[in-house]
Amino acid sequence: MASQPEPQRWVICPVCKKANPAGTKFCEYCWGAAINQDNPLTNEELEELNRRQEIYLKRKKKFNLAVTGFVLLATIGAIFLGLFYCSDTIYKPPQEVNSDSLPGEWSMFRRSLTRTGSAGQVTDIPEGKLKWVFSTGAPVHSSPTVVNGAVYFGSRDYHLYALDAETGEENWKFKAGSWVESSPAVTDGVVYVGSNDGKLYALDSDSGEKIWDFKTKYPVMSSPAVADGVVYFGSDDYYFYALDVTDGRELWKYDTDSPSISSPAVYNGIVYIGSGHGYSYALNSANGQRRLRYKTHYAVYASPVVSDNGTVYFVTTTGSLSAVDGLARTVWREHEIRPWWMQLWIMGIPIPEPPPQSGYIWKLWLGDAQVSSPLLDGDTIYIGCGNRLLAVDTNTQEILWAFKTGGLVRSSPALAGSILYVGSEDGNLYAVDAGTGEKLWEYATGDSITSSPAVVDGVVYVGSLDGNLYAIE
Repeated sequence: MASQPEPQRWVICPVCKKANPAGTKFCEYCWGAAINQDNPLTNEELEELNRRQEIYLKRKKKFNLAVTGFVLLATIGAIFLGLFYCSDTIYKPPQEVNSDSLPGEWSMFRRSLTRTGSAGQVTDIPEGKLKWVFSTGAPVHSSPTVVNGAVYFGSRDYHLYALDAETGEENWKFKAGSWVESSPAVTDGVVYVGSNDGKLYALDSDSGEKIWDFKTKYPVMSSPAVADGVVYFGSDDYYFYALDVTDGRELWKYDTDSPSISSPAVYNGIVYIGSGHGYSYALNSANGQRRLRYKTHYAVYASPVVSDNGTVYFVTTTGSLSAVDGLARTVWREHEIRPWWMQLWIMGIPIPEPPPQSGYIWKLWLGDAQVSSPLLDGDTIYIGCGNRLLAVDTNTQEILWAFKTGGLVRSSPALAGSILYVGSEDGNLYAVDAGTGEKLWEYATGDSITSSPAVVDGVVYVGSLDGNLYAIE
């Protein structure tokens, strides 16, 4: 009987993983790799090995494709997020979001969305004589606005008033649920104003009838800004809001981590706000996306002011004035990284000196508490600081002059022509020459003035904590 041939045996190359007949000392496929002859495989074992290898290669291919896809998507996502958060390529702020009071009007706090506080060149100059006075019976902190021959302002008697600007007679009044310390904004026949009852109201400017209201959890002391169909304002509930003007529908909100008392400034589609926890912000007006988080170190309750070149000026409650690039973008986690970087640099570790924070241009210490909002005219900032009214050169950061009053200046100055008008807690409204700081006249009210004056057609309108609104010509 003929003997059966021995089954074929195989050895696997350790380099290319291909099968060679048992006894092959050097691989036939990869040019001479030495092959270990231990434990050669039978045909059946080789087939099983090949099957497993095929499954492994298929799985490896799928895994590699998955990893490649993930890396590709992650790269695309990182590029998108970088463009979205660090540039205007994906979502550029709408440049048309700007507005100003018309000639002969003072339609919002500080007169314009950039909060400059200036009426520009005028021909009628108030001389310090009382034209009329209107009594509400409770302190008036709200700053008046003047539109179409009517004066609008709030009082701590819970009412918003509309008066005839010529006679001081009441046109109408609207009762809110608490003090009205916010300053109204009037546009397209609607008055927007906040109240300490936590609501922002939209009222018909002719009748005072409520159109809608929007409820927040805490007082709304911020004065609203209205632009391109959106009303912007802050609340003591730590949020800054953007609402649709037609129905009060919330479009977006931003968490400021502290009461949002500062009245917003809006310029070229960017909203600038201060906060009470040492940071100020620049937000995209369209969606609330944060562009800049600027560390002022101390609370900012005053409204910022924006120059024509986009420089924003913030003042803190401790007496500092900061000039900030309004188009700058905060680098990712820079405020968290910077303290460690600074500490290592101070310790002498051989690393570069930390650069200034994003947006920094300059900072000036004025030395006294500030809640007065700055006024910007050309290269000069006018601001209440302690019991003084200061003029500061923005190019040199030098104080040009200082006018001293008998009390704290919490009122924000107004400029008409070359004359500044500002109230003081000594109860006086002052008219001061903007070039020299010389007092031209003063008018005494019955109590402190924290309201900010509005100047229209040769008349200064200002509230007093004695409960009255004064018209002085």
